[in-house]
Amino acid sequence: MLGVGISVIRMEDAVELSDRLIRAGEKNYVCVTDVHGVIEAQSDESFRRILNNSYMTTPDGMPLVWVGKMQGYTKISRVYGPDYLIEMCRVSPQRGYRHFFFGGKPGVADLLARKLTARFPGLQVVGTYAPPFRPLTSCEEEDLESKVRQTKPDIFWVGIGSPKQERFMAKYCGRLEAKLMVGVGAAFDIHAGLVREAPQWLKKLGLQWLHRLAQEPRRLWKRYAICVPAFIWKIGLQFLGIRSASAEI
Repeated sequence: MLGVGISVIRMEDAVELSDRLIRAGEKNYVCVTDVHGVIEAQSDESFRRILNNSYMTTPDGMPLVWVGKMQGYTKISRVYGPDYLIEMCRVSPQRGYRHFFFGGKPGVADLLARKLTARFPGLQVVGTYAPPFRPLTSCEEEDLESKVRQTKPDIFWVGIGSPKQERFMAKYCGRLEAKLMVGVGAAFDIHAGLVREAPQWLKKLGLQWLHRLAQEPRRLWKRYAICVPAFIWKIGLQFLGIRSASAEI
């Protein structure tokens, strides 16, 4: 939609495709994308290419699911980043997946690792890394590459917010010795217990953004004030045939 290729998948498909890539020993990345990501891609060609060159670009928000269904893709359903993280952790003890958590403020990734290993006995978390709020220096890059090379994670989770995390994955996928890189944004804070999750009924109505806005109004008001009206307008133009829906790689 609007030049961005959204994967027509359900949660079980996302888990199966992830398993397929890991077992094949390949390297790729997954973008978990909502309305904000689609709108960001409208004015940023490099970001649009990153989304469209991913292994999967999952429909993270209900509006993307609704538009997909309106276009005839009846089997599409929401693949929400925090839920995807939990589902991959759920199957990991049986499948032997090794996890690395990159992102969050100092201590958040460690707290997340402790909570998840307590929730899923047998879960292997082989590394955590709290990056600075700037690009990595060459020394920091070498340190990260060394840690990942030593720990050999199957899944490298990135929680530094969009579009920063997508750019990070596109740059480092192939350089880091990890098979699957996944950008999950706020999932670190949510599952570490630092941010309250929206109730299920609010998620189904597609109003989870209101819950997030209420928690972080100063940081998020501008994003939603721009993204929501822009998405409605541009999608309207797409359905009228004025805007193209096809993905641009």
